[in-house]
Amino acid sequence: MEKPEQPVRRPWIVGVSGASGTPYAASVIRALLAAGESVDLVVSRAARLTILDETGIAFRDAHWRADLALWLGTAEDDLEDVRYWPAGDFAAGPSSGSYPAKGMLVVPATTGAVAGIALGLSKDLLQRVASVTLKERRPLVVCVREAPLNGVTLKHLVELDAQGAVVLPASPGFYAGGSTVRELVDFVAGRVLDAVGVPHTLYRRWEGELGGAARAAERPA
Repeated sequence: MEKPEQPVRRPWIVGVSGASGTPYAASVIRALLAAGESVDLVVSRAARLTILDETGIAFRDAHWRADLALWLGTAEDDLEDVRYWPAGDFAAGPSSGSYPAKGMLVVPATTGAVAGIALGLSKDLLQRVASVTLKERRPLVVCVREAPLNGVTLKHLVELDAQGAVVLPASPGFYAGGSTVRELVDFVAGRVLDAVGVPHTLYRRWEGELGGAARAAERPA
């Protein structure tokens, strides 16, 4: 008797570049896992320094699962459906268009990553996977975190939009009633997931009621 075919694993690929804003990436990863999604993770070399600077956590290839669990504030057992690919591994699965993936979320994105993706430079695995995502016509969200933006970067962002990517600045909205850093971070993460249709409960949605955010903030938790 033939065994039934196993469903093909199709992850969301999360690329973390070296921009300030690693809490955005952590929130996105936590929400993807909470939604039952598979995750493939690519952390650039510069992002490791940013993670260390912003969290005090050293993200190491050989111990990535333990380090990721510490970063996300979760147990290692909760990361069974996460795969990690080193940024220098150009032979990694996601570097090929034949690798089954739902799409890619670059959170946060440096202006250097924006340029590399827009120009198709593929200087590391993160940029290569983003280029593959575009050529395969899969969803790509680029959560750029920089201020102010110069003319060159603006041209690169326009180019990414023309190629089909969603350009999503790390710009929190205050209509959701967020009053803590975590709530504002979750708002941006929620908008990233909205762009690719992944359900979540990271922020209170606008319902056309003026003053709703203030009233929500006054309600007891």
